[in-house]
Amino acid sequence: MAEIGKGVTAGKLAINVQKRLTRAQEKVLQKLGKADETRDVVFEEMVANFNKQMAEGTKLQKDLKAYLAAVKTMHDASRRLQDCLADMYEPDWFGKEEMDALAEDTDTQWLDYHQSITDKSQQNMDIYLSQFPDIKARIAKRDRKLVDFDSARHHFTSLQKGKKKDEAKIAKAEEDLGRAQKIFEELNVELQDELPALWDRRVGVYVNTFQSLAGHQEKFHKEMSKLSQNLNDIMTKLEEQRQIKKGATAASKTGDCAKSEGANHSESASSAPKSTVTNGSDGELPPGFLYKVKAVHDYAATDGDELELKMGDVVLVLAFDNPDEQDDGWLMGLKESQWFQKKDISAKGVFPENFTQRV
Repeated sequence: MAEIGKGVTAGKLAINVQKRLTRAQEKVLQKLGKADETRDVVFEEMVANFNKQMAEGTKLQKDLKAYLAAVKTMHDASRRLQDCLADMYEPDWFGKEEMDALAEDTDTQWLDYHQSITDKSQQNMDIYLSQFPDIKARIAKRDRKLVDFDSARHHFTSLQKGKKKDEAKIAKAEEDLGRAQKIFEELNVELQDELPALWDRRVGVYVNTFQSLAGHQEKFHKEMSKLSQNLNDIMTKLEEQRQIKKGATAASKTGDCAKSEGANHSESASSAPKSTVTNGSDGELPPGFLYKVKAVHDYAATDGDELELKMGDVVLVLAFDNPDEQDDGWLMGLKESQWFQKKDISAKGVFPENFTQRV
């Protein structure tokens, strides 16, 4: 027997063509109302649920992939931003090594987050949806076998009702009917067991997918929150470093001016009459002086290391000996009047910045 194609003989091809013609004829007769159609309302409901379940799962899979793509985009943007900051960060700035380590840790968190969602949520959906194509193909095959069964049933009935009964044809038709019925019922029983079970499993799949996603999100945001706080701390210390350098520069300039004024004063004093009266102050400022502020409200000290203020007091703001001891919103200072009277640096204390204004 000549071969038409790989694994397909002319005989098989003819049988397949005949089956399609028979099914097409049967469907036409059913649509015209000339042949009754076997219907199973319960099974049709199962198929409707299956199609709904497959559509919802496919959409969820697609949206998960879109979410993963967005995570990848955010990771790339975060990496570029961290690289930009690292390139700008000068070696002598506070926390250079910590900044480099933070950039690496941030990159690692994004990588782990993306991989965790891929391994758990995305693969869970991929495995879940992988079973649908086979079941869909078997549903289509079951529908075809149902048409074959109806066709065989109608053929057998027509032979039995014919005026001239051919027992051999009737026997052959009965045999074909039995075979068609057996094939259909085997597929039908399998699907009636599988489809309800598959429908029930969808809730568990959704629970596992979103619980896993939520867990990874919680872990990721918790770790990223710590890294963000570390970044904020580094930036705060960098600003403190800048202010201290700025204050030291200002103090140096002030000292130079004071020395110059002192020299001029000495020259004036030596040339002035001995009866001239001076104010007793050489204008020297305390070590670590940054700038002056003026109290705009009274402040009653509540601790031994605090400075009590009266509205109008002028305070010389000093740098903290240990910058780590400075709390947000608090300054270290010494009243100008006390300094010029006693030159006692031990009289310094901390005070709230918002009770003063810079002068």
